[in-house]
Amino acid sequence: MGNFKVTLDRIEENIAVLLVRDEESVRINIPLCLLPPESREGDILDITIARNVQETEDAKERVSNLIEKLRNKNKD
Repeated sequence: MGNFKVTLDRIEENIAVLLVRDEESVRINIPLCLLPPESREGDILDITIARNVQETEDAKERVSNLIEKLRNKNKD
């Protein structure tokens, strides 16, 4: 389910309440600032969620490097 449609059901303070179109019992609350600026209640929005393999690997490598630095620092 990487691509799906939602309805902008309502805006509560600065939170957009989205209902997944195929399963309207599923709600997604996200900050309003993440939606296109012209979004209004009742709008249908396309949502895409994709796994970013490269960024995941980069983050793992950064964490691994930090852990290694900490281990080496504690040995001194």
